[in-house]
Amino acid sequence: MQNIFEEIKKCGIIPVIKLDDADDAVPLCRALAEGGLSAAEITFRTDAAEESIRRISSECPEMLLGAGTVLNVETVKRAVDAGSKFIVSPGLNPVVVSYCDKKGIAIVPGVCNPTDIETGLSLGLKTLKFFPAEAAGGLKMLKALAAPYTMINFMPTGGIDRRSVGDYLSFKPVIACGGSWMVKDELIKNKNWAEITRLSKEAAEIRDKIRGEA
Repeated sequence: MQNIFEEIKKCGIIPVIKLDDADDAVPLCRALAEGGLSAAEITFRTDAAEESIRRISSECPEMLLGAGTVLNVETVKRAVDAGSKFIVSPGLNPVVVSYCDKKGIAIVPGVCNPTDIETGLSLGLKTLKFFPAEAAGGLKMLKALAAPYTMINFMPTGGIDRRSVGDYLSFKPVIACGGSWMVKDELIKNKNWAEITRLSKEAAEIRDKIRGEA
């Protein structure tokens, strides 16, 4: 399981994707990869999510593939069976976390206050999703939350864009940021893969500059 978190850290930016049509899944992920983003979180906000994960897993095995908006154990099972390597949820559901722990499935549940973080600690978690990041106070709030919990890593998600992602990635406890600015609904609907690749390349360059890899 730890290797998954190391892979998430290596990716640095996790595109958070809502797909209405599974036919868009593979070309979208290829566009992301071409731009230098090698991960994808497919959210279970649409009926196309499970099939999208299945197709990406089959045709783009190089992608680190996760499932988002996972609210119950049944969805965990569907996501993992389809090929998801990690689970992301908007909140911290102890039942879902315990199931994932029992099955050896990496999960990053959402937190936005000290009580959530301490619940995560009590369940053995060391990586948590700060959500909704910008609406919950942004990087200033995350720094305040992280201060007492030096053993926790964070994956902030929610409202982060090209202007703020570098600041988040510069904060040591942040292993990666979730974001959707490079995979907006309109771009996917119009199959504008070239623009998605451009935005992905821009995001990857910001990440690499922060990490001294440019």
